Amino acid sequence: MIAALVAFAGFVALSAPIAFALGAAAALGLWLMEGVPLTIIASRSFGAIDSFTFLAIPFFILAGELMETGGISRRLIALATAMVGHIRGGLANVTVVAMMLFSGVSGSTNADAAAVGSVMIPNMRRAGWPAERAGAVVAASAGMGILVPPCLTMVVYGSVTNTSIAALFAAGLLPALVMAGALLLHIRLEGAGPAPEPRPTAAQRLAALRGAGLALGLPLIIFGGILGGAFTPTEAAVVAVAYAILAGLLHRELSWGFFWAAVVRSGISTGAVMLMIAGANILAWLLTVEQVPQALAAVITALGGGQWGFLLFSLVVFLVLFALLDGVPGMLMIIPVFVPIARELGIDPLHYGLVMTTVMGIALFLPPLGVGLYIVLGISGASLPAMSRALAPYLLTMSLVAVVVALWPGLVLALPRLMGLHGG
Repeated sequence: MIAALVAFAGFVALSAPIAFALGAAAALGLWLMEGVPLTIIASRSFGAIDSFTFLAIPFFILAGELMETGGISRRLIALATAMVGHIRGGLANVTVVAMMLFSGVSGSTNADAAAVGSVMIPNMRRAGWPAERAGAVVAASAGMGILVPPCLTMVVYGSVTNTSIAALFAAGLLPALVMAGALLLHIRLEGAGPAPEPRPTAAQRLAALRGAGLALGLPLIIFGGILGGAFTPTEAAVVAVAYAILAGLLHRELSWGFFWAAVVRSGISTGAVMLMIAGANILAWLLTVEQVPQALAAVITALGGGQWGFLLFSLVVFLVLFALLDGVPGMLMIIPVFVPIARELGIDPLHYGLVMTTVMGIALFLPPLGVGLYIVLGISGASLPAMSRALAPYLLTMSLVAVVVALWPGLVLALPRLMGLHGG
């Protein structure tokens, strides 16, 4: 096991793709074990991705790709501007609200940062916002948006741990609202910045709502269908693609060329995710056979601290690992080790999954490692040191909310229980 983990660290240091680093490290560990046939690599790889639930991943990715065209992001931002643009904080408020709206369409944090950032950062720059502060607001908002369903992280976590994906989607709503509220309060207390937008008239607000109507219909159909029992999360992803195509055609902005490009991009993204799941599954099997979770559980129990101590320890580990390994690969490594310990300590897997997702949103934009941070840097043109300084207060606010999510299970579990999606 030690040899496998050292090999994995070495592959990552050499910039090998994460999927191959996971698989090759696990293969080395299996090779060093006596009596273990290496054919298990093929069976575990195929078994890991041979899941009906995982079909939701390519369809949600494709739906997000298709909804990014047709002026969807522009229409959602116009609606957010009509809602909160006139409040102190101006375009920063608009960015937070627009990210919540767009996250309910896309499902991908990096896609959210690129789509909303490419519109909002130039607008904020023209209004007088410094590049680094405009980028910091977009990065923090995108980190919050990971909690807004549909979320690919929740699909992967639910599939691997046999946790209800519908319950995970519902569980993310209240933490997302709390995180968004904390960011809006932070922006208001910060105070500095250009003057807010003029207050819109009722007619302007109605026009903005009408323009964004098709985009807002997608999350309503997804949640209504899943919660109403009309279709499973996987079927909901297929419905989302059909709806996205219809929306693009109605807006007359979906061309055959764009559709084909979106399919290709979705295939590439799906292939990367599936390879990571396959490689992580081999390593997870090795961890289980070597009884690493049990050994770590014994150490944590001996140290004391109970549920709260383990949850706070998890926050620190998640933050570092998810920043180093770009979120999902880190989660796939953590699940077979930490989730059994959480169960043993009496922590609800649904609650633990939301803790994991919350921290992932922060880690993806954590300087200097977060992958999402470099997407925003590329759009804003700010330097890494300047962006890091501007982003630090927002990350602190988000981290405080993450602690609240970890130590207050009721915030996560209330809505799934109310909807009958989770017992207890």
